[in-house]
Amino acid sequence: MCAIVGIVAFDSQARIDEGRLRRMRDVLAHRGPDEKGLYASGNMGFGHRRLSIIDLQHGQQPMLSADRSLCLTYNGEIYNYHELRTKLMARGCSFNTHCDTEVVLKAYAVFGEDCVKHLRGMFAFAIWDARRKQLFLARDRLGIKPLYYSTQRGELTFASEIKAILAAGVRPAMNSAVVPELLANRYVAGSQTLFNGIYKLLPGHVLTWSRADGLKVRRYWHLPETLSSANISMHDQSRKLRIRLEEALRSHLISDVPIGLFLSGGIDSTGLGALMAPMVHEPIKTFSVGFRDTAADESRWARIAAAAIGSEHYETVVTPERFFDALPQLIWQEDEPIAFPSSIPLYYLSRLAAGHVKVVMSGEGADELFLGYNRYRVTAWNQRFSAAYTRSVPQGIRRAVQARIAHMPAKARRYLERTFLGKASGIRGLFFENFSVFPTAMQAQALRDPGALFEHDPYAAGSGFYETAPGGSLERMSYADMQTYLVELLMKQDQMSMAASLESRVPFLDHQLVEYVAAMPARYKLRGWTTKAVLREAFEGKVPAAILKRRKMGFPTPVAAWLRGPYSKLLDEYVLSERALSRGPFEPDFVRGLVRAHRAREWNHDDRLWLLLNLEIWQRIFVDGEKQGALLETMPRRRRSKSPALRLVRPASPC
Repeated sequence: MCAIVGIVAFDSQARIDEGRLRRMRDVLAHRGPDEKGLYASGNMGFGHRRLSIIDLQHGQQPMLSADRSLCLTYNGEIYNYHELRTKLMARGCSFNTHCDTEVVLKAYAVFGEDCVKHLRGMFAFAIWDARRKQLFLARDRLGIKPLYYSTQRGELTFASEIKAILAAGVRPAMNSAVVPELLANRYVAGSQTLFNGIYKLLPGHVLTWSRADGLKVRRYWHLPETLSSANISMHDQSRKLRIRLEEALRSHLISDVPIGLFLSGGIDSTGLGALMAPMVHEPIKTFSVGFRDTAADESRWARIAAAAIGSEHYETVVTPERFFDALPQLIWQEDEPIAFPSSIPLYYLSRLAAGHVKVVMSGEGADELFLGYNRYRVTAWNQRFSAAYTRSVPQGIRRAVQARIAHMPAKARRYLERTFLGKASGIRGLFFENFSVFPTAMQAQALRDPGALFEHDPYAAGSGFYETAPGGSLERMSYADMQTYLVELLMKQDQMSMAASLESRVPFLDHQLVEYVAAMPARYKLRGWTTKAVLREAFEGKVPAAILKRRKMGFPTPVAAWLRGPYSKLLDEYVLSERALSRGPFEPDFVRGLVRAHRAREWNHDDRLWLLLNLEIWQRIFVDGEKQGALLETMPRRRRSKSPALRLVRPASPC
């Protein structure tokens, strides 16, 4: 796991300033503390920071081909590199190392741009082809590894994180056009970012640039376009799934350093641990994070899981003091407002793990693949009743019901507004709007310029993937989330783990496993109100029954209560202050009303206030250039309590 950076000037006579390259590279030192490298030749220059995982003594980057015509800077892990190396040797390639970096370089030399089709793993890399005078950028199929680029000032810059592009001298400015999408979804899907002129290379895409052909971006991989027609029993389907999951997990265990596991005590991570335990020679080191708020704490379940798989278990507790003290730094780490409060406990979890291992397994991706989120079954329920309701009840009466709901007591309104009675029929209303932070109707009140809503549809990316996906609504929701929501979660996973110099791997997102599960009809995944049905059955006998039957918690964070307590003062500084309100996007009276209602417990606006709080801190760091230390001084000060990492000695399971 590493950091990659680079500059290619459009003028072939230009020369790259190595000082700029060093600044880009070294601002990402957290991603690769073990080694650093630099290569510049004429109008191109690459930089690299390395976290050594495989072939620790070799594989330094940037890496050059023997004739120096190709230069590679690469981030990731290729899990089939042994097999691919053998194939390349059969084609006449020779190797000087045993690392996957050289395999990627030789794969490009043999297969050209189609090399990505031969790679099984997570990756983001750049190759300069001196013969063709062409830059080639590639990103893995699911977006596990990030890659950003910008074309400004007569050059193309790229990096693993946006802050490195800014370190090259690109001036930061907020991309106001995507604010409605950020407010609705917490993140920006598609290639745009919150920074003007800085873009994401999307998952499953490659980019080429040359003076002759200019800049081109193309997609090389898609989710399956048809569903499997095999009509087999749930038992047989679960057996096939378990075999494929075991194979994917085994491939992900390749490493020359110790591997651990993030263990929440949920189905996904516990199942991975149960399958992983017999594949390794020593007890797995597992890691969990908890809170003192029992409603949000999963520590008990993690201990039950650790006992079941026989792991050496460690845990840490995140207090509100630790949570908010880290906020400015972690907004800087993510390069954008933190979409999910769970990023912060994930960072502390990564720090804990980094003290014991260099690599961890994570259960990320299983919810999107196996319909694990409650919103899928709620939407399916709403769609079923909405169709009958629309057919049998006149439109005038339906509108009257919606209007009546708006005047009901808060508790009834909170429930009914999320049902087919309170939402417009169709997937936009029942799915995208229903689970947004700021629905478009609310944005029309919140934004000083509501016209922005008509210029940039907040749900364009998700609805586009939904409409082109195969199957029914359940399969389509999964497809949409896999290509939007999950990409944001993977960015969070990457940035928070790499902030602690820790590599995280996601076996559920092995692309061969994804292709198999994505083509599996939804009836195997959601049965009645049982989510992840086929996965639960695949783990039977491996995972404690209590864990298989427990309800999903979803990495909860007690932000709502914290923003009503001493940390409510943060809202005064970053949401209600003249400095915050004068920036322009939001109607001050609307914002004040949100804060008042939340503090008075009239309505829970924690997601909305969290987003506004983060957006303001992001602007102060990146647009205003304010130092993180200065922002930390605004955090409420309370007596600090120690929260040491605790080693748990295989507690007895109550199951």
